[in-house]
Amino acid sequence: MSDIYSKYETVIGLEVHAQLLTDSKLFCSDSAAFGGAPNTHISAISLAHPGTLPRMNRKAAEYAIKLGLACHCEIEKDNYFARKNYFYPDLPKGYQVSQHTAPICKGGYVPVVTDAGSRQIQLNRIHLEEDAGKLLHDQDPANSYVDYNRAGVPLVEIVSEPDMHTSDEAYAYLTELRRLVRYLGVCDGNMEEGSMRCDANISVRIKGTTTLGTKVEVKNMNSIRNVKRAIDNEVKRQIDLLEASGTLIQETRSFDAATGSSFSLRSKEEANDYRYFPEPDLAPFHLTDEFIAAIRATLPALPEELIRKYTTAYGLSEYDARVICDDKGTADYFESLTAVTTQYKAAANWMLGPVKSWLNEHSADISRFPVTPAALAALIHLTDSGKVSFSIASSRILPEMITATTEDPLAIATRLNLLQDTNADNISPIIDEVLAKYPDKVAAFRGGKKGLMSLFVGEVMKLSKGKADPRLTNELLAEKLKG
Repeated sequence: MSDIYSKYETVIGLEVHAQLLTDSKLFCSDSAAFGGAPNTHISAISLAHPGTLPRMNRKAAEYAIKLGLACHCEIEKDNYFARKNYFYPDLPKGYQVSQHTAPICKGGYVPVVTDAGSRQIQLNRIHLEEDAGKLLHDQDPANSYVDYNRAGVPLVEIVSEPDMHTSDEAYAYLTELRRLVRYLGVCDGNMEEGSMRCDANISVRIKGTTTLGTKVEVKNMNSIRNVKRAIDNEVKRQIDLLEASGTLIQETRSFDAATGSSFSLRSKEEANDYRYFPEPDLAPFHLTDEFIAAIRATLPALPEELIRKYTTAYGLSEYDARVICDDKGTADYFESLTAVTTQYKAAANWMLGPVKSWLNEHSADISRFPVTPAALAALIHLTDSGKVSFSIASSRILPEMITATTEDPLAIATRLNLLQDTNADNISPIIDEVLAKYPDKVAAFRGGKKGLMSLFVGEVMKLSKGKADPRLTNELLAEKLKG
């Protein structure tokens, strides 16, 4: 069976809509906030009443350019909006204002990493447009309702080339894109709330051929995981149909997450004629080099750059660097932490160990972590200097710092009598007690079982209540075990 599927190559292109985090809508001052009672974030302009005129939201253009620069796009300086004409109940104008032949961002790429390696997913364009409203089908058994709160909210549509060939690549691309918009602060990337939405265009062809197969569009996927599931399901469906001598039709399908399968919504044998023409109520707008340069200057350090810095300058593994950079808040905290300590690997270990455990336990993000980077750096220094062990620092001192955030970690260690004992006269009798307790293990160690050293160290640490200095303990044990 696997041989059948291995004959084919999958070709995937994704269209991602991201709602921009502006306060107001794209062409009027109505609130663009998520939520609110139905039809409360609207006005005569949102509803396209006669005599109203739209006005461009400057911040939306800035956000689109910001994303384009981060995606290595060419920025179009001469822009205009067009009317995309189609009728749907949640589209109050009877058309959508969008960009047509001159998208604000052209080309570009998004870097991805999968088990197969790293590559750049090529983009076709990123353009600005307004969102439609929302149809509600579950409020009444006989009627559908319309909520226009979302109508006119600014979107960017990020259109990739048909440049992905596995669901893993699509998953990695969407994950990276969501991380990117969050780093830039242009979109919250919340697919569950619909502020980031993805349609997948999927086709298959025999390996070695260059002609694209019949394209099927799959919609209504509310998570990155479901996009992956939908692609896998659709690829199998298409190959099974072709192998059974069936005919694929160009259509739009909807994905049912409960069953993991899709169903047909409508056929698309002919391209829709949207009868685009320039929006007469909005003047074209020109972007100057100075305006674009000013936006470029506001770009934060992005994941690509930070991962490269952490792996080369800080000596972290690529895995650790990527986990730290997965969330901008975590990366910002780590940047502040490494600004006050040069113990980069220790800092990463603390971030990925005790700090991450606390965040998971409290279902919190890093903004709620009560220990400042400077205080955590002091705790790292305390362990690095050998005054306390990592185990004591993480299990005893850090919890105290979390509840008493103004107390210095050294003061906490002193108050709780946790400072490590570096006096050989104090540690030596404890070692003698441990060795006397395990004469058979001592004989085995002297007979060549050197791995037993960890047992002896552990017992010494237990009897000393974690206060014996590990380095000195190892030295004293090695000396006593020679005899």
